[in-house]
This record gives sequence, C-alpha cells and structure tokens, in this order.
Amino acid sequence: MRNLYNTPLNSRYASKEMSYLFSDDKKFTTWRKLWVALAESEKELGLNITDEQVEELKAYMNDVNYEVAEEREKVIRHDVMSHVHAYGVQCPKAKGIIHLGATSCYVGDNTDLIIMKEALQIVKKKLVNIIASLSQFAVKYKDLPTLGFTHLQPAQLTTVGKRATLWIQDLVLDLENLDHVIDSIKLRGVKGTTGTQASFMELFNGNEETVKELERKVAEKMGFPNKTYKVTGQTYSRKVDSIVLNTLAEIAQSAYKFSNDLRLLQSMKEVEEPFEKNQIGSSAMAYKRNPMRSERISALARHVIVNALNPAITAATQWFERTLDDSANKRLAVAEAFLALDGVLNLYINVSSNLVVYDKVITAHVNNELPFMATENIMMEAVKRGGDRQELHEKIRVYSMETSKRIKEEGLNNDLIDRIIKDEAFRMNAEEIKDVIDPKKFIGRAPGQVVDFINECIKPILDENKEVLGVSVDINV
Repeated sequence: MRNLYNTPLNSRYASKEMSYLFSDDKKFTTWRKLWVALAESEKELGLNITDEQVEELKAYMNDVNYEVAEEREKVIRHDVMSHVHAYGVQCPKAKGIIHLGATSCYVGDNTDLIIMKEALQIVKKKLVNIIASLSQFAVKYKDLPTLGFTHLQPAQLTTVGKRATLWIQDLVLDLENLDHVIDSIKLRGVKGTTGTQASFMELFNGNEETVKELERKVAEKMGFPNKTYKVTGQTYSRKVDSIVLNTLAEIAQSAYKFSNDLRLLQSMKEVEEPFEKNQIGSSAMAYKRNPMRSERISALARHVIVNALNPAITAATQWFERTLDDSANKRLAVAEAFLALDGVLNLYINVSSNLVVYDKVITAHVNNELPFMATENIMMEAVKRGGDRQELHEKIRVYSMETSKRIKEEGLNNDLIDRIIKDEAFRMNAEEIKDVIDPKKFIGRAPGQVVDFINECIKPILDENKEVLGVSVDINV
C-alpha cells in the first residue's frame, strides 16, 4: 500500500528468501507445526488425544485463517490465544486439545529460535560465497604490487591480492563464530509458564520422566533432536538474541571495513565496484562514478552494528523469570538485523564478484612513491660497489628534499631516481638502478602468503561448503 510506510529492508535491500523467514506465513505456520508436534507427542505418551484430532490439525497446518485470528485479537488482545481460536474454528474436533499444557512462549519462543537458526544458515551460505569470490580475486592479483598504507599514508608495498586476503581473513573469523552460534542454538522446548514444567507434570500425573520424554519428542519432531535448553524462565534467555545479533554485527563490521577500503580505492581510481552501462553516478555531475554499492554496504552495516545494542539491553533488563518489555523491541530488532545484513551480503557478493582493477593506475602510484622507499636499497648497493655510505646518505637526503618540494609546491612528478642516475657517486647506470627498485623486490612474501592462505585456510572451507557455492543475488537499485 503506497499510502502507508513500507520498510525499505523489504522493498530495496533484503532477498525474498530472507524476508519470507520473518513473514506472517512463516511465523504462524510454524506455530501450527509446534501445536501439531505437541499434540502428537502428548498422544504418543498416553493423553486422551485421538489420531483423528491430530490429522485434523495437520490438514490445516499451512492454511492460516488470518481474518478470524485478527478479528478475535481485536476482542481479547492476545495474539497467541487469537490464533488458538482461529485454528480451533478450522479444526472443531481438535479444538479442545490445541496448546494443551503450553504457554504463549511455547509457540512464540520456539518459533523465534527456529527462524533465527534458518536465517543464520542463509547468512552462512552468502558468507561462504563472498569468501569464494574474494579468494579468486586474491589469487588473480597476488603478484600485482600496490602501495600499502598505514595511517592512510603510503607505506611499504603489498600486493592487490594480499590486501584482499585481509578482507577474507575477517570473514573467516566471522564464519568460525557463525558456525559455533548455529550449532549452539537450541529450542526452548516445553517448559510451561515460569519454566518449571508444572502444567505438564499435572497432565502426566507427576511423572518427570514422561515430561522429559515429551520435550525430547517435540524437539525431535521440530528438527532439534536432543537440543533444548535445560532451564528457562518463561522465555529462553534473551542473551541468545544478543549473541545472535552480536554475530551479525561482527559480520557487518567486516563488510563495512571492505566497503570503506573500496571507497578509498575507487577515489584513487585503482579498484572500482561494478558500474553498469546506463548507470547514473550523479544527477548533477554526469561524469561521476560514485561507489554507491559500497556506500550502501556501509550504511546498512552501520544499522546492523548499532542495532545489536537492542537485545543486549533487553537481556540485561529482564526481571526474574520474564518481563514483556522484550517483545515489541525484539520483533523489530531481530528481524531488521537479519534483513539489513542480508542486504549487506547481497551487495558484498555483487561487488566482490565484479571488482574492476586498473593496474596501470596502481603501477603509476607505486612508481611515484617507490623512489623514496627504495633509497636505502640503492645506497646499500652503491656501498657494495665502493661508495661512501655517509656521502651517499647526505646526497639522498638533499635530493629527497628537493624532490619533495618539486612534488608538493610545484605539482611536478617525482624525479628522485633521475637525480640519482645522473650522480656518478652511486656508481650505477640507469638500468642497474631501475633493477634495484623493481617493485616486485619490495613485496616480501606477499604472493606466497596469498597462496598459502588460500590453500591451507580457504580451500578446506570451500570444499566443506561446496553445496552452497554459486549463489546468485539481485540488487534492486
């Protein structure tokens, strides 16, 4: 509806795959699956529930009568009981056993945990594909010397491929943490109103082993065999949400760092994000090629990072077994974190798969700075040939000062090497000096580090996750 606010997370940024996970259909059909699992398990453990009732529930499990639930909620102001009522309207034979022994958090919390785990799997799939794209880029450009920067000032040379491994390394750290979080997520299970399972103890005449078996059965039916939190209050610990969103924020940090680096590189005209044939960079300045995809990564990543504060504060302010101030905040914070990060990862896949490298510009920048860095090597070689180290050092100091003035005050090129070539005190001709300052002699083990890193760290990851490689994404704007 165009006359109401529509979140841009859906309309511009997130994938349909991720948006579906936080949709009403996913939420309420999962509630119904949980009610079916509970009824079926209670029947199997001896409660007076029939096969006919369970089959009736299954028949309407994916056919939610929203209108009935919405009308009921206007009257009773309770979302879960409204949907219990709506399900009962469709399933009159099973009406009396829906939600038997459960509290609202049985469906609400268990559904949230199921959705978060599935959403984390989507995040992992996209993260692996970014690692794959950047790895190909790193190998391709492992030998191309480029200026390294510390303090955003030219420093020792590195290579374009080696710099890419720094982006990948951050993502590998994120992936390791992500795997741990995915593996650690459990169901809340069937715990009752304050987590004591008192209602289920009543249903099963005080038999603890039966109640434990009930929880085991439900968890297994929902795809979490032997994975429930042993203790909860009314809710699972809200620290789980904080842990999950911290994990998303850490991935956002890595993407943010990449996007900032690329924005700087694009400003220097060394490496660019993809720019389509008919794309407009600026409404006023037709010549511009703005790094809008990288800027959008930065913008969305910032939202994810800041949003991680929401569940952190929520977890800290839950009183005793539960307070409801978590609910409204959680509905917004968790969904938006996943949707925004999904937008980040879609852009990251698109950009990392289509980076444009201008090697001549990179080499020109190297050649403009390298003479200063190479002076020590030149001086050492000249000393080997019989030169006076102190005399040569002073000559280099003077030439360097003159050259710096020429560059900064007069806007001219770097002619330091030409000055040295003309000075017979260095005892080398032009070709010999240029051989000493070959950029590839200043990159250390950068190419070898790239090869080792890809072979030893990245290939095992890609081999282990080969079934998720080849993801394609759509960029809406």
